This record gives sequence, structure tokens and C-alpha cells, in this order.
Amino acid sequence: MELLNNRLVKDRQKYPEKVLQFGEGNFLRGFVDWQIDVMNKQGKFNGSVVVVQPRGQEKIEKLNAQDGLYTLYLQGMKESKAVQEHSIITSISRGINLFNEYDQYLELAKNPELRFIFSNTTEAGIAYDENDCLEDRPQKSYPGKLTAFLYERYNAFQGNKDKGFIIIPCELIERNGEILKDIVLKYAELWNLGGEFAAWIHEANTFCNSLVDRIVPGHPRDRIEEITVELGYKDNLLVVGEQYHLWVIEGRQSITEEFPAHLAGLNTLVVDDLTPYRTIKVRILNGAHTAMTPVSYLYGLDTVSEAIEHEVVGQFVKQLIYDEIIPTLDLPMEELISFAEAVLDRFRNPFMQHFLLSISLNSLSKFKTRDLPTLIEYYNWKRELPYKLVFSLAALISFYKGKRGDEEIDLADDQDVLDLFKVQWSQYSGTIDSVKDIVSSVLGYEKVWETDLNQVPGLTAAVTIDLFNIETKGMKKALESLLGQKAAN
Repeated sequence: MELLNNRLVKDRQKYPEKVLQFGEGNFLRGFVDWQIDVMNKQGKFNGSVVVVQPRGQEKIEKLNAQDGLYTLYLQGMKESKAVQEHSIITSISRGINLFNEYDQYLELAKNPELRFIFSNTTEAGIAYDENDCLEDRPQKSYPGKLTAFLYERYNAFQGNKDKGFIIIPCELIERNGEILKDIVLKYAELWNLGGEFAAWIHEANTFCNSLVDRIVPGHPRDRIEEITVELGYKDNLLVVGEQYHLWVIEGRQSITEEFPAHLAGLNTLVVDDLTPYRTIKVRILNGAHTAMTPVSYLYGLDTVSEAIEHEVVGQFVKQLIYDEIIPTLDLPMEELISFAEAVLDRFRNPFMQHFLLSISLNSLSKFKTRDLPTLIEYYNWKRELPYKLVFSLAALISFYKGKRGDEEIDLADDQDVLDLFKVQWSQYSGTIDSVKDIVSSVLGYEKVWETDLNQVPGLTAAVTIDLFNIETKGMKKALESLLGQKAAN
């Protein structure tokens, strides 16, 4: 069967190279390059992507062997329906192997039409390596490679301020654009590139903080033979992603004139401050994940989709989001509801098996980051505790007992956290006083919480009652009783 290449794509258009992309992995191809492809096919961007690899070279070779083409399968909920669709992405013009074609990389800096630089080099990729040198071919770090490229650009156009770039990193770290810029300037100083170059970095280039959101599982190894027969060609770079996507870019609105993703119907926003959007994602998406995991798993469920479709557990999760998380967030209600609905659709995705145990890694610290702020803000707002979040916290303490019925739970957390729960649960005697001792010790574990949660009015007593009910009645009856009692009230 023929490998995917230009011969199989009728009337493929050739676009000017406007984008340099550091990273050839699944996420960028299933997110950024797809968006550019969508815009190109609507005549709204008219530009292609040149890809360089942050490390290795295997995928660059595969990419060039397929003329930059690959198939993207999008699977998930779309307008409340389960949809699976695929398309051939044509936005990548070529890949440059930095180890064998470094001169081509530097030559690209002289292209006057090049305007954007995107990256996804993992969270560890935006890092400073003092051993990097300008003369290296290439530098070890991504910021080192980028600085060398920017310096080549600066010299090629003699410091012309119209020839700078819009640089948007997609790495999952806060203030990613600002951090990247700081490291580039650090290299400029280390390599003695001069004050005028540093001024050009500041004045001619825009480093944007960004927030990205799409699950891209990648190459479907378990189904690739079946998919290959369906497609009628071989694709070594086929990638699978969910339907949902969100890209929030912090920058000036004029960016949308050059990157008009919103005009192509894409969920890409250019905003003055992405902080509220990060908060929404952490509190609603990640917060719901963390809060639902111990409740759902101890109820007897194994996946996120099972939990959200379950009559009782699904009701608990929805009430948690709409009644307790959303009221604490400071954004227009319409935006919050829309985001919450999208989250629930993502949870329902029948094409992805998202196992609850995979979410349970380091659950205590996740609860602290994702759910505790909601709990505290809810109390400060209403002067009462959010009972579903309180129940989730009790369920989390029960989860760390390490048992689901007769089944052992493979707990994954820092050893000191595991030791804490091991000691506390070894002293459990079945009485409510022994439950209160466990709760008091866990809530007072300041190494995780950075505060003594026993000082939150009523929290120790509320968690104690919920945990006692879970331990004596079982999760099913405890949860059903909780929802029934509150509904009656």
C-alpha cells in the first residue's frame, strides 16, 4: 500500500512559509498545524509551516518522506453528538533536520515572509543551559536554538524592526512567553550579542503567553491496521485527537489580523490577560476531574465517561460544577456555562478511555491546587461549606486507605503522603472518634496544604461525618444519602 504523499492529494496548494515550528510531535500536529490547515482551506491565512525538531530526527525523516502530509482523526462530542471524522493536513511544507541541515535552518531566517514561531518542547524544554554556545550546530536547548535563529534574522535584515516575529510557545507552564523571552535575553547577554540586538528582541518581537487545551492521544497503534485499510494508504504519522480545542493567546488584538483563527470558526482567543481562562480550566476541568475521581472509583466505576453517564455519580459531578465551582469564578456566566458544557461533553467522549486511576496520581496536592481554592472562596462567599466538595475531600481520604472493597488500590503519591495515610488508617477502629483523628491529622498536614485546614470553620466536623458515612455505609449509600438529603433540604 502506498505511503501518503503529494500524489495522493489532488490539487494541493503551495503556500509561502510563514511559520517556524519547534516540535514535530502529536500535539502540535493535532492542534496548531490543524488550525493553520483549517484557515488555509478557508483562504484566511495562506501560509505554511516549516518544522524543526527539538531533539532526535526520526519524525522529521518520516515527515519529509510523506511530503509534510499526515492524517488527523478527530473523535468526540460535537454539538452533543459523538462524531468521528478525519482529514489530510496539508499545512506543513517541510521539515528541517537541525543536526544535518543547520545551514537550511539559518537560511530560513532570511525569509522575509516568515512571521510566526510556535513551539511545544515539553514543560522542561523552556530552560536555560549555560553550556550552549552561539557556534553550536545546533544548541542543546530550545531557547538557545531560538536565540541563534533570532540573531541570524537580526543580522540578515540589519535590525529592521518590521522583521521581528510573533512568538507563541505552547508548553504547559504558566507565563510561558515571558519565561522564554527572559531566557533568550539571558543568552544574548551570555553570548555578548550586544545591546542593539537585545533592544531588537524587545521592540521587534512579541512573546505571547498562551494556554492550550486539547487531548491528543497520538498514533493509534492498536487500530492502525484497521484504519490503514479504511484509508487506502499508509500513514506513519497519523494522529488522533479529541474534537474539543481551546487556545488562549495573551497579546494585542492586532495579532488576529495576521492569525485570524476566530474567522475560521476556531476556538482561539486573543486576550489582554489569560489568567481568568487558566483559572477556569484549572477549577472546572481539572477541579472536577480531581473531585470526581475518588467518589467515582470507590462507587465502583473505572472511567470518566462511565462516571459522567452514571445516574447518581453523573448528577453529583454536574451539581459540583454548576452549584459550587462556577459561582466562585469571576467571568461572564455565559462563558462559564459554555465552558462547563464543553467539559461535560469531553468527559462523555465515547472514543477515549480515560481511566480514573490515571487521574489519581498525587491527588492530595492536586486537590490543594484545583479544589481547595474553590472550597475556601465558596465559604468566604456564602459562609457555609460546599457540601459536594467536602464529600469529595472525605472520599479522597477514604481512597488513600488503599482499598476498594477487597481490591487493593495502587496508590501513587509522594512517600511521605503515603506514610501519613498508612499510619492514620492503621489506627482506625470503626468509631467516629477514630475517623475524626484521621481527618484532623490529614487536614493538619501543612506540608501539602501549606496551612492547617482544621482552622476552616466546620470543615473538620463535616469531613468527619462524610468519611464516617462512607466507611460505615459504603460509597454508594453514602453518596445517594448525601444527594437525597440535600435535595430534600
